[in-house]
Amino acid sequence: MEREPEDVLDGVGARLRALRRERGMTLADLAEVTAVSESTLSRLESGQRRPALDLLLPLARLYDVPLDDLVGAPRTGDPRIHLKPIRRFGMVFVPLSRRPGGMQAFKMIIPASPNPREPTPQTHEGFEWLYILDGKLRLLLGERELTLTPGEVAEFDTTLPHWLGSADGGTVEALILFGPQGTRAHLRVTPHRPPQDRDGR
Repeated sequence: MEREPEDVLDGVGARLRALRRERGMTLADLAEVTAVSESTLSRLESGQRRPALDLLLPLARLYDVPLDDLVGAPRTGDPRIHLKPIRRFGMVFVPLSRRPGGMQAFKMIIPASPNPREPTPQTHEGFEWLYILDGKLRLLLGERELTLTPGEVAEFDTTLPHWLGSADGGTVEALILFGPQGTRAHLRVTPHRPPQDRDGR
């Protein structure tokens, strides 16, 4: 069933809010970068202002997402997924999920560098779960410093000051799940039962 244009546009505000929060930006930050007033951006996100092309284009460029994804336009039948890397803080984030809001999945790559980056801890709302694929990750979390190696997992509240970098200057690859405040990733496994002898003991 084909969606009406009004139904498609009704979801734009929620997508814009999710993208802004995902990137840790305030409305004031966004207004400064896009030259769109803070009140206009607020009304766009709340659905009180109908989205127009002259407003959506600078936001699509800033968030590095196709305009079709921003407005939730129907797919044209091409099954290929075109992933566009996001570069922030000297790292590369490849989005693995496309649904705005809720849990977001990324592949994170920290390129090798002979000169270690200076830690710049950040805070923002949300909860983060990460799994190390390759390399050694240096994680600063509040007053703690940890080194994570392939196969290790970390989970933390992003309202704590945190910073990610390479522990040895080499490349680091990790999978990251990021969710809104209060959303956590849970792993469920089947409990292992020890084998019983013939008497059932």
